[in-house]
Amino acid sequence: MFNLLALSGSLRVRSLNTAILEAARICAPASIGIEIFRGVGGLPPFTPDLDHCLPASVADFRDRTAAADALVIACPEYAGGIPGMFKNALDWLVGCDRFNSRPVVLINVSPRAVEAEAALRLVLKTMSAPVVEEASRRIPIRDREATGETLAADPAVAAELDRALAALAAYLGRAAAEGQP
Repeated sequence: MFNLLALSGSLRVRSLNTAILEAARICAPASIGIEIFRGVGGLPPFTPDLDHCLPASVADFRDRTAAADALVIACPEYAGGIPGMFKNALDWLVGCDRFNSRPVVLINVSPRAVEAEAALRLVLKTMSAPVVEEASRRIPIRDREATGETLAADPAVAAELDRALAALAAYLGRAAAEGQP
């Protein structure tokens, strides 16, 4: 079984980014467990000064990341980039041995969020996190009221998520066979 940690780059209660991650959790086969981390907004501002005495929220985030075989990220674009609180969360993982270059899948639900995706890819490259291209998807969601349940029930969305998860499982299976983390 593969365990995935899903991270939404949005703090909005009715976020489409969080909804697509919920849909992925619903659509996931029994061989893939997806946990959606809901603590991004509770992480303190990043400072290396706290590395010797980590706040509990940061330790929990790092522990959950370490327990995951891969990360799934859905992130909106704000002012042409990554939302500040989400970048802050990633900063807490930079240089953290618990991150250990986890593979990442990107799911983009906005047809116009290309700048944020490019910025996110740059951050992930700096973190030595391989983006699993064959599993990453652009799934434009136009229904602003969509939920994880309605997206999972949409045959086109469910099919894209199924293909993404199958591609990620194949990637992780190959990595395990080759002895990679």
